[in-house]
Amino acid sequence: MWEVLKGLPRKMKQSVVDFISEIKQDERGLSGVVVAILLILVAVLAVVLIWGFLSGWLQELWERITGSAGGIS
Repeated sequence: MWEVLKGLPRKMKQSVVDFISEIKQDERGLSGVVVAILLILVAVLAVVLIWGFLSGWLQELWERITGSAGGIS
């Protein structure tokens, strides 16, 4: 049992290296990977832009809510 556990990190590293080498050699799937990365980048950029536009409005709204909370009895 311990022998199997001792060899596990080496086997995991080899499987990752093999997986990466397969991705590098597989030219037909490369465009799919590129498209996926670009879609992720566009989604992150959209979230950042939306947050930039809404952050001022949300801050003002939050100040109104917390400012009027002291007046509630």
